[in-house]
Amino acid sequence: MKRTIRFGSRKSRLALIQTRLVMDAVTKAHPDISAELVTMDTSGDKDMRPFSDSTQAFGIKGLFTKELEGALRNGDIDVAVHSLKDMPSQQSEGLAIVALSHREDPRDVLVLPNGGLSQKTDTAAGCSSTRRRLQFRRLFPNISVEPVRGNVQTRLKKLDEGMFLSLILAAAGLKRLGLTDRISRYFTVDEMTPSPGQGIMACQGRAGEAYEYLDVVRDEKSELCAAAERSFSDALGGGCTSPVGAYAEVAGGRLELCGFYADEAAGIYRKGKLCGGAEEASAIGRKLAATLLEGSAKE
Repeated sequence: MKRTIRFGSRKSRLALIQTRLVMDAVTKAHPDISAELVTMDTSGDKDMRPFSDSTQAFGIKGLFTKELEGALRNGDIDVAVHSLKDMPSQQSEGLAIVALSHREDPRDVLVLPNGGLSQKTDTAAGCSSTRRRLQFRRLFPNISVEPVRGNVQTRLKKLDEGMFLSLILAAAGLKRLGLTDRISRYFTVDEMTPSPGQGIMACQGRAGEAYEYLDVVRDEKSELCAAAERSFSDALGGGCTSPVGAYAEVAGGRLELCGFYADEAAGIYRKGKLCGGAEEASAIGRKLAATLLEGSAKE
C-alpha cells in the first residue's frame, strides 16, 4: 500500500507550480509514495490592500505562510512548500525548514508592457518591495515607483493595461511560469541585491519528524547560501523593520555574500561583500550585517 504525503500550497499559479515540482520529484524517486495536493488561501492572498511603508509591510514576512503553518501544526498537511524569501528568518515553534531546493535564477528583472516601452509619461514603475524600490531609484532617479499587489498574472495585466510604466519582478517566478519572454532586463545582484533566499523553494515540516523522502529535493549549495543570507537578514531584524537584500554564491569551498541594508528615515543606504569558508556561512552573514550597521554612511 502506498504512503500518502499531503503537500500544502497557496492557490496562486506560481505556488502550485512550485509545489508540484516538489511533489513530482518525490513521487518519481519514491514509487511507494502518493502525493496529495492541499491548497489554501493565505492572509497575503485575501487582503489585497497596498502594503504600508509606515509599517515596512513592503516585503513583510509571514503573510503568505501563516495558514500553511497552522495546517502543519493541526496535521492537515505533512509538508508546506513556500518560496523561501516569503518565510520569516526565525521558524515558528514546533516547525522547521526540512529541505531547500536547487536555486532558480535569483535576479530581479524589469518587465515592460507588451509592445515595448509605454509612451505614457504619467505612470510609474510598479513594485511591491521597499528593497527593490530603493535600489531601483538609485538606478533610475527620474522614474517614480508605486506599489502594486496581486499575483504575477494580475500585475502583468495591470502593466499591459497602462497602469504602470514597468514592473520589477523576480526572474525565478517568471521562469517557472514560462514567462521568460516578458523579461526586458536582468539586474545584476550588485545593481539590485535580491531578497534573502530568492529563487529557492523551501519545504517546511514539523520539527523532529523524519523527512528522508525529501532528500531528492535538497540542494547543499542552496542550504549554505540560505544560511548566510538568512543570518544576515536575521541580524538586521529579519527584513521587517528595514529593507534587506542578500545573495550568496559557493564555489570551491568558499562562500561570497553580497548584502544590502537601508534605513530611509536615517538616510542610510549601504552595500557590501564578504568572503569566507562555506562551512562558516551563518557567521559570514552575521559579520557582514555587523559591518554594514557599523559602517553605514548617511547620504
